[in-house]
Amino acid sequence: MVKTKLKPVLPSLREKKRYIAFEVISNEKLKNFSAVSDAIMGCSFQFLGHLGVAKAGIMPLQNKWNQEMQRGIIKVSHKHVDAVKAAFMFARKVDGKDAIIRSIGVSGILNKAEKFI
Repeated sequence: MVKTKLKPVLPSLREKKRYIAFEVISNEKLKNFSAVSDAIMGCSFQFLGHLGVAKAGIMPLQNKWNQEMQRGIIKVSHKHVDAVKAAFMFARKVDGKDAIIRSIGVSGILNKAEKFI
């Protein structure tokens, strides 16, 4: 059996991405990132629907969550940045606590987005 490697996708054919830096504003500090991720995905499903979330390619980055400042980064398709930012408006509770999720900045490079957090 001969194993062949798949050719990588050309850069011009890859889906372009953006990194949205966001902040969670709440009275109490949130301890786990999974609750924040669930809130982001929940409000995205509410606003965009299943097809919209699939097209947007929303991916919360767990290793970029700053628990002290309550800030993090999510990866999104470049065509759906405004829709995802608008979906943040529907997030009212995170882990059962009242909270607001707001975007801080958008970047095409992860290193630049990390400067926001």
